[in-house]
Amino acid sequence: MAWFVSARTCPIQSMFNPQASFIRSPPNWHLARVFGNPLFCNAIPSNPPISREVSQEVFKNIPWSLNSENYWPSKEAIATWRDADAVCFDFDSTVCLDEGIDELAVFCGAGAEVAEWTAKAMTGLVEFEEALAARLSLFKPSLDQVENCLEQRPPRISPGISELIGKLKAKNVDVYLISGGFRQMIKPVALELGIPPDNIFANQLLFGTSGGYVGFDPKEPTSRSGGKAVAVQHIRQKRGYKTLVMIGDGATDLEARQPGGADMFICYGGVQMRESVARKADWVVSDFHELMIQLS
Repeated sequence: MAWFVSARTCPIQSMFNPQASFIRSPPNWHLARVFGNPLFCNAIPSNPPISREVSQEVFKNIPWSLNSENYWPSKEAIATWRDADAVCFDFDSTVCLDEGIDELAVFCGAGAEVAEWTAKAMTGLVEFEEALAARLSLFKPSLDQVENCLEQRPPRISPGISELIGKLKAKNVDVYLISGGFRQMIKPVALELGIPPDNIFANQLLFGTSGGYVGFDPKEPTSRSGGKAVAVQHIRQKRGYKTLVMIGDGATDLEARQPGGADMFICYGGVQMRESVARKADWVVSDFHELMIQLS
């Protein structure tokens, strides 16, 4: 059974390999930002190399998302990233290209209505637990529907994430998945990426004896607003990590950066750029290669 589609079979266009054949191209603003980013002056032909001052002058009239200071990581941010002994990743729209609950809803025929609630939840406009309950109530997925969805609409792994996780593990950095999505949809991908089940913090769909939907487990911390922060604090307290970094795209990921939780929040905008979240991030990236470069 094909549980997911990897970045090897459906990656987005890469600035590092222009000859590759990909099904998704990044938006023009992403390419423009990268060409002006000093971190990539050695990776992209430039004669002479583009300076920070020149690139900021060139792009001063473009939207905020290209002109923000947190696209240019500080020395402190880079040091924190390199010193991390644990990294927690959001799953949907970060490790994978899709929002799992949206994909499941499309499969069950309630895609548009559920996507509206997802957008509200990810930007922090409504409490997460309210959005989760509302979305599931719209289509009440059965166990059979979940399993069939995984087979017919498998999660698509984000380009570069497998390599990044591999580099982190080579440095003896522990990797976790912290998600408001569902364990049933996350475990197959975690297995492929070499992330143990004990390092998954996510929601659990509940089914009756006949396989019908009966709800979700409210005891899971990620089933409510602030839950990712609780999960990260639990991880840190239990394992005693010195430096912990959270990477994700949504408001619930940003919440994990607080005393006793994540030391730094990196906003990943390679799938969804949520400016309300990116504005408050310590560092904003739209390609995992940006993080790999700084691990060297």
